[in-house]
Parts: sequence; structure tokens; C-alpha cells
Amino acid sequence: MAVQREWLEKDYYQVLDVPSTASEKDVTSAYRKLAKKLHPDANPNDRTAEERFKDVSAAYDVLGDPAKRKEYDEARRLGVGAGRGFGGGGSGGFSAPGGMRFDYTDLSDLLGGAFGRRKPAGGPKKGADLEAELHLSFAEAVSGLETSVNLTSDVACGMCSGSGSAPGTSPVICGTCGSRGVIDDNQGLFGFSRPCPSCKGTGMRIETPCPTCAGSGVARKPRRIKVRIPAGVQDGQRVVFKQRGDAGRDGGPPGDLFVRVHVAPDGRFGRSGDDLTVTVPVSFADAALGATVSAPTMEGTVTLRVPPGTPTGRTFRVKGKGVKGGDLLVTVEVAVPRTLTDEQRHLVEQLRKALEA
Repeated sequence: MAVQREWLEKDYYQVLDVPSTASEKDVTSAYRKLAKKLHPDANPNDRTAEERFKDVSAAYDVLGDPAKRKEYDEARRLGVGAGRGFGGGGSGGFSAPGGMRFDYTDLSDLLGGAFGRRKPAGGPKKGADLEAELHLSFAEAVSGLETSVNLTSDVACGMCSGSGSAPGTSPVICGTCGSRGVIDDNQGLFGFSRPCPSCKGTGMRIETPCPTCAGSGVARKPRRIKVRIPAGVQDGQRVVFKQRGDAGRDGGPPGDLFVRVHVAPDGRFGRSGDDLTVTVPVSFADAALGATVSAPTMEGTVTLRVPPGTPTGRTFRVKGKGVKGGDLLVTVEVAVPRTLTDEQRHLVEQLRKALEA
């Protein structure tokens, strides 16, 4: 396990709000509570919550693994404990006993030897995450759909299938580092490692590079990616598709694809969470005397009973006609005629006199 710079920069116990003596069960419980609260699906368009969710996930990735947690605790003890810590300036630093100071650019190089391990500084690398925009109609967002997004990204080279070697050849074990990817330099208290210059830390060397990708194993190409958008997505929400991003390097996994959804407004319906809202006009007579009226739904229409004396603005709830099992909220709006015939005016005047009597 390579020690990361972030291990000394961030207090993962503080991120999860648990003491350093917390049990494995307490760490898991704290993570689940925070992950549920900060998940992007529960906080659309909230960048702060999204960043905190990433920090919480990173913290649990370390503290939730007993082996990683042990190394994290030891790295913190060596790196920031007992008055030893980061130095100023643009590069990091470490003060060892006796006043000797080490400057470094990669803490895994510095502390790897202290734990008796060597891991290639290069090796497989995850591909970059990608983000795409997708515009949906209101109905498509409510029901969900399968569609596709177009983008240009890194893909595994078709000529060498991502190996980086010319067809008919294969990478060979690096003779300089013996496939470890690092060169060791033991100096007393600490053991230092640096990436092997011959294989750039991968442990394997390409003798005959692929002519198409020049040995990188990837090529930049336009892609048409099919995605399934779940029912009920909201405007601005990001939907993640695992391993649909850029191709990884040196055998690493692909990155993820994030699709940000933009939902067009609808002329009839509004939305409040999983509930749909709609306004239905009724006449004064129907509102005063009561009537059965029709209201639109996403699938058709539904009838509901308006009781006598219903005021304008009253809302009726129709169960199960919203989004993903939500309800349809039907608001009644009493329609006032703009013009009246002579007969209608006479009748309304009679009604007014009767009501005022």
C-alpha cells in the first residue's frame, strides 16, 4: 500500500466525526450516516455537499480497511506527530530525528520504505472521468428513457488492444527494476523509492511501440455512448455511469461518465419532488353547486369530485399519479367569464341581490 500525500494533509477521523479510537463498527456507522445525508442524489446542484461526499468516501476508503487504517495511523504518527510536519514553500517536507529535513514530491516515495514495502509509482492508472450534457423533455424525465450521448474521449487503441506494443509483440519485464517499477535507495532511518526511469514505474517495458498510439495504449476518438436515464430525474441532476469515461492507462480501469440532465418545463404540469401539479379551471356554477371534473395526468385523464362551495385555489390530491408513485396535486381555479350576454347579466344580478339579501 503506497502512502498518499492526502494522508498527512487530511484528518480522516475528523472528516467522519469519530475519535481515533473508534471501532470498525463505529467508523462504518458514521460513514453510512454521512454518505446518506451528503449523497449527490439527495443534494442536486449542491457543490458543497458533493465535495464533502467525496471527502467522506475517501476517508472511509482508508479507515474502513484495517490494513489501510494501520498504515494511515503510522503515516500520521511519523509525518505530523511529535512536532514533525509539513514545511513551507511549494514542496512538501519532513523533519526526521536529529534535525535532518527531507523534501519530497511524493509521500509514497518517502514513507514506502518505512513500512517495508515497495509498490510501483507508475502502474495501472484509472482513466479520467467525463461529463456530458443531456436535454430532456418533461415527459422523458418523468418516465425515464434509453438514449445516447456523443463525446470525444480516450479509448483503448484498436491496433494493439490497449497494450501499447506493436501487433505481434508484447511488453517485456523491465530489466532495470525487475518488474517492481521502482528503484530503491536505502539511507539509514528511511528507505526511499523512486520510479524506475526505464519503464516509468510500470514494471514492464515496451520494446516495439504500437505505430498507431505510439505506445500509449489509447487513442482519441468520437464515441456514441448508450445511457439509461432513470425515471424521475430532476433538472440539473447528475447521473453517474461507472467505467464509461476515458480508457485507463497501463491496464487501469476506465473512468466514470457523469451525465448532467437538463429538463424542459411543461405547459401543463409542474413538479414538487415526486408530486406533479396541475391547475384545472371550473365554472362559478360548478364551484358553487359541485361537479365532476376531469384532470390531465401523464398517462391520460382522471376524474375527481368537486364538492359544493369549493373556493378557487383549493388543491385535491390524486394518489399514485405523480412521479415514481408520487401524487397528482390538482388545484381548482374558478373561471370568471370576461363577457356576459344580457340574459346572463340579468341572472347574475338577480343572484347577487339574493346573496346580499
